[in-house]
Parts: sequence; structure tokens; C-alpha cells
Amino acid sequence: MSTEPSAAPSDSASDSQPTGALQEQLAHLTTEAFRSELAEIDRLPTLDIAKLMNTEDGSVPAAVATQLPAIAAAIDATAERMAQGGRLIYAGAGTAGRLGVLDASECPPTFNTSSDQVVGLIAGGPEALRTSVEGAEDSPELAAADLEQLALGSRDTVVGISASGRTPYAVGAVRYARSQHGALTIGLSCNAGSPLAAAADHGIEIVVGPELLAGSTRLKAGTAQKLVLNMISTLTMIRLGKTYGNLMVDVRASNDKLRARSRRIVALATGAEDEEIERALSATDGEVKNAILMLLGDVDATTATHLLATSGGHLRKALEAGRA
Repeated sequence: MSTEPSAAPSDSASDSQPTGALQEQLAHLTTEAFRSELAEIDRLPTLDIAKLMNTEDGSVPAAVATQLPAIAAAIDATAERMAQGGRLIYAGAGTAGRLGVLDASECPPTFNTSSDQVVGLIAGGPEALRTSVEGAEDSPELAAADLEQLALGSRDTVVGISASGRTPYAVGAVRYARSQHGALTIGLSCNAGSPLAAAADHGIEIVVGPELLAGSTRLKAGTAQKLVLNMISTLTMIRLGKTYGNLMVDVRASNDKLRARSRRIVALATGAEDEEIERALSATDGEVKNAILMLLGDVDATTATHLLATSGGHLRKALEAGRA
């Protein structure tokens, strides 16, 4: 995960808009709409408000479902580039940026990715994870600078994340990545016809409608973005051979819980006895995928490592190669 601080905000005219013009833009965004029927919500009993909010949240998966073909196409394109050594890079501001950083940070322990294979950038750098950094989201130049620090390449995928679909940092990241480096770009937003989707190779627009609290896009919009980011990272890793069936065979056993999970995964995949599992994990230095291959393929640790290397890390392919 990377959350390198951005450079100081520029004073250029491209970084900001007159307040009136911005207000006019926001007035036309579904995510910013005011719902008059909820104007007295603060007078309701807490349970009634909770029921309202729960009903609102329940509509999010259906909104995501309408974009599944676009999501799947973006994932396939991402996996193809990552298989060639590319990286998955999220870029966003505020809640959207934090969600990207969160998703990136979960990939190393879950899929044993390197710290720079899935990267989360947030406008304003690490400080913005906890507090607002004034003006950071308003500058596309900051996004370009953050991506430049990563030595962006044509095999990388940049996912711009913005509920409104107009955040300059997110849009700037996508435009810079696509035009300057030929990277694959994905624009994830929650408004139809967004500049972010238009700027990207793959536009994903999850229209969840107005929020319970007008403009509070950490609610339904945030939930929608989290669901899509879950799909992007998880399905990409499945395509890269990071799983065997629905088992996390590339899990990194960095603590007691994950070591116990590793043993359970090997047991579920192989049906082997505890002593066999312990011997296999010991021989492979705790590598779950290698241990499974040893047990199912009846090979030693060295052969398991070789078969996985020649199979691009795909356990099923390695098993087939070992039986050939």
C-alpha cells in the first residue's frame, strides 16, 4: 500500500472553480439531491430512522447489479495486465480515497501480494486518512504527481474513485494515466454521465440515488464503492491464480490466526491428516499453495515450487502439469 503525500496544492485556475459554478454542478448530481420527504427525519424515533437507513442500504446491491457486465470487463482487462507484471492502483479523495487505501491494504495478508502490487493513493497523502487536507481533492496536478512518484507504466491499472464522478483528483489521475503512460483506466462513480467515466477506458457508474442525509456520500455511495472495490481486487486475484476454488491459498500467515487458517485451508483442500499438513507446511516454509500441491500431487517441496513457477502460480494448472 502506498499513501505518499502529495505536493503542495497548485494555485492554477484548473485546480478550482468559482463557488457559484460548483454549486450549479452539485445541484444536478443525484448523489447531492435533497429529499423533501425526509425533511423531518430528525423528529422521528431512533428505531424508525434506523429502519429507513437500513432500507436505503438494501437498495445498493441492486444498483451494483446493473453494472456487473462493465465491472467484469474491467476486471478481465486488469487481470490481463497484472499477469504481465502490472499493478492495481486506486486513486481518490476523502471517503473514496480511504476506501481505496483500505482495499489495497487488505491484499497482502489475503492474497500474499507485495506491498507495491496493489496501491492506494489518497489526495493529501497519509494525513488525509484521518483528517481533511484543504484543497487536495481539487487538483488534478496532485494526482499526476502522486502517480509520477510510482513510476507509472503501461501495464498498470489506475482506478479513479469518486462518488460525484467529478472530483478533480480522481479525474486527473485517470486522464494522466491514460494519456501520458497508456495505463488501463477505470472510473468508478455514483452518478450517470460522469466526467470520470468518460475519461476512463472502463466507466462504472453505480447510481444509488440521493442519500439519507443530502450529499453525505459516505453512506450509500460509499457502500457501493466498497462493494465494487471488493469485486475488483478479489476477482482479479482469482483470475491471477491466488485462490483454489474458494480457498485463499495465497494467504500470508503473519499471525496466529492466519497460521491456524492456513492449516485449515490445507485440510479443506486435501483432506490430509494433521501430521501430514504440518510436515507439508514445514517443508514449504508455510506456503499454503505449495503444501497443497505437495499433498495432492504427491511431490516434494522443490518440485512443487518448480511446478507453480512454470504454471504462473496457478495451483490447478500446476496439479495438471504434475499429473501429465
